[in-house]
Amino acid sequence: MRVVAGRLGGRRLSAPAGARPTADRVREALFAILGSVEGALALDLFAGSGALGIEAISRGAAGAVFVDRDRRAVAAIRRNLRALGLEASVDRSDALAFVRARAESEQPAFDLIFVDPPYSSAGCLAEPLAELLPAIATQTARIVTESDKRAPLELAMPLALTRAYGDTRIAVHRVR
Repeated sequence: MRVVAGRLGGRRLSAPAGARPTADRVREALFAILGSVEGALALDLFAGSGALGIEAISRGAAGAVFVDRDRRAVAAIRRNLRALGLEASVDRSDALAFVRARAESEQPAFDLIFVDPPYSSAGCLAEPLAELLPAIATQTARIVTESDKRAPLELAMPLALTRAYGDTRIAVHRVR
């Protein structure tokens, strides 16, 4: 796995054992769809290796926050950030708990939110995520979900587009 494009393009990333990182070709297609992420503040929920947030930084995002509850994932994210010479916030916590706490804080809202939970969790996460994410998103934020196309993560939020890449479904939502 590697950073696809931007100032860090071609650099290798490590993933925690047993992870299902977003494939390079899916990330490449996703960022082609998103266009410019210049200056955006990104949130990478269920971050795994951190590949989505790192890709955003490589392509000009102002920064990213990485959230995963698995200690091996957090270690992999920190390893990747260190190897790339990046500084970013890495939070080892449950994604929903993080979003709830962030909503109650005075911290800046996110312009770009990546949500890539374990595929088996999509059904039980859709409702709470759709309820909570707008509170931590800017008015023009884009929320990107990755899920299994056979059991997709469907947020009750305005849908801008969906694409399928093999068994992977990518959806881009708007907050309003």
